[in-house]
Amino acid sequence: MPIPPTMRELIDDLLRRIKVGEFPPGSQIPSTQELSDHYDVSVSTIHRAVATLRGEGVLVGRPGRGVFVAESTR
Repeated sequence: MPIPPTMRELIDDLLRRIKVGEFPPGSQIPSTQELSDHYDVSVSTIHRAVATLRGEGVLVGRPGRGVFVAESTR
């Protein structure tokens, strides 16, 4: 069984997926549960990673709609 990623590895992988266009600007990222299942980490870990990327301006939350890749990053 693979070892779950560290928080930094998780954030770096999400950034990589954005950079290569898997999640292009303006697109919605997978749900918290989907990401939790994909990375084999807890939902709270996903929440922390997403909050970090939101704080960096990479992701934006839209109440009632989800979390999206920012149209332009700082």
